[in-house]
Amino acid sequence: MARRDTVMKKPKDARGTLRRLLKYLGPWKYVIAGVLALSLCSNVLNLWGPSLAGSAISEAAAGAGNVNFDAVRHYASLMLVCYAASALLGFGISLTMTFVSRQVARRMRQDVFNKLMRLPVGYFDRHQAGDIISRVSYDIDVISTCMATDIVQIMTSLVTVIGSLIMMLSISLPLSAVTLVTVPVAVTYTVHMRKKTQPRYAERSKSYGKLNGFVEEMLSGQKTILAYAYENRVDERFGRINQEAADAFSDAEHYGVTLGPTMSAINNLGLSLIGLLGGVMYLNKWIDLGKISSFVLYSRKFAGPINAIAEVFNELFSALAASERVFTLLDEEEELADLPDARLISNVQGNVSVEHVMFGYEPGKPILHDLNLEAAAGRLIAIVGPTGAGKTTIINLLMRFYDPDSGVIRIDGHQIRTAVRRSVRSAYAMVLQDTWVFHGTIFENIAYGRENATMDEVVAAAKAARIHPFIMRLPMGYDTVISEDGGNISKGQKQLLTIARAMLYDAPMLILDEATSNVDTATEREIQKAMRELMKQKTCFVIAHRLSTIENADQILVLRDGDVVEQGTHRQLMDRKGFYHQLYAAQFE
Repeated sequence: MARRDTVMKKPKDARGTLRRLLKYLGPWKYVIAGVLALSLCSNVLNLWGPSLAGSAISEAAAGAGNVNFDAVRHYASLMLVCYAASALLGFGISLTMTFVSRQVARRMRQDVFNKLMRLPVGYFDRHQAGDIISRVSYDIDVISTCMATDIVQIMTSLVTVIGSLIMMLSISLPLSAVTLVTVPVAVTYTVHMRKKTQPRYAERSKSYGKLNGFVEEMLSGQKTILAYAYENRVDERFGRINQEAADAFSDAEHYGVTLGPTMSAINNLGLSLIGLLGGVMYLNKWIDLGKISSFVLYSRKFAGPINAIAEVFNELFSALAASERVFTLLDEEEELADLPDARLISNVQGNVSVEHVMFGYEPGKPILHDLNLEAAAGRLIAIVGPTGAGKTTIINLLMRFYDPDSGVIRIDGHQIRTAVRRSVRSAYAMVLQDTWVFHGTIFENIAYGRENATMDEVVAAAKAARIHPFIMRLPMGYDTVISEDGGNISKGQKQLLTIARAMLYDAPMLILDEATSNVDTATEREIQKAMRELMKQKTCFVIAHRLSTIENADQILVLRDGDVVEQGTHRQLMDRKGFYHQLYAAQFE
């Protein structure tokens, strides 16, 4: 079972993560500068409103017979224009930042996907597919939402707070002093809550990754679940994992939702003190009613963004936790680069030698102990043995999905460790027991890996793989679209398509890992004949559990506990009455 990725409960470097996020905004710096200018204009207009309201109230409070209605209408009209213009600018800012955030998310997803293409096979062996998908989709969506809304919120809030503070100081220093008493309390509380919420948001992202991994695994094995009547137990397991995700979400939101109301309570306390002191100052004629009204409006504008910033911090904490998961993937060690003097392996003849190779997926736990193998060009080499003997591991090493811990593998005398990795892999065509087809036409699936393949070539490969009659019975023939993961064709038909794909690829060497395990015996024999004809002049490595399929192999390697215990032809091995004879007899008792 793949091991699930672990996530730190607290970001190792929140500032570093934030800096890396800001680098993604670099290409849009001029657009963001324009947004900042528009935000400044919008906030200036918004901040002018309370001053105009205070002037209108002062004119209206002049007393009966002394009210200048033209002045009141003038101030009210200006206030309406200011607020309307500010709203229009805010709408434009939001649209622009939404566009920028989507472009950043697109680039980040592209970077993550490109990284996945450069990661070694071992990374995918250790991580659940669902957890990786969660990072590509959910985590980047969280980051995108943060950039689209929270950055604008922070920009506007800072301008509003600073502008409101300047206006309050210009109106009354005593009232400003009362307002500022609550600021240290609000800042201290926000910092305290940051320490509480940030690790909980990280745990929430981690739990969603686990949930996605489980769902992906269960959907891919749905038929097996139904066949074993395992639905209830799967429901129970999903219920537990779903509950863990819900608890993680609730735990994070429990602290997050308290931030806003608490900040409102602190700011309302400040507003109460303003009302008390303002009333005393008004009664003593130290300030007029219009200025008190303007000051109250400015204090609300001063306190409102502080509340908003507190809420934004919650989103930032969540985005930082998601960012760390994405950057952790981006920081994974890539597949080792080719050596500076690595050479291309070209004009491959197909001579393969394995000399004293030892390898294990984990340090100190070798699977292959001292593997030696000689495969001459054009030979069919069968690899047999019980489960866990190391058969697939040999294939992984031949393809350079992994490099051996010690020992040497050569192709035509050239060490593959010192060769360009892609040239090694392109020397092989491969058909695995786990078939893979993609959403596209049958023609595209067979021609995968062979650019500019003609219809005649594809048809020839399909005929050789004994899949052509089936294709011609389909309504659209070779233009028939296969659904995702080949859901609209049988597993055996998928395997025949992958065999046709390998035949068309025309590589000098071929790897077959139980390639005919999903077809009937008669079809299997026909495929073997066709493949034998097509594989002339090719070196072939075949992993087989049904020993009857490899009786004509030029050489059979018998693995047991990571060692080659026997090798030879089928007749030679049967005559020895050794381990191979036991395996063969066990299948035909």
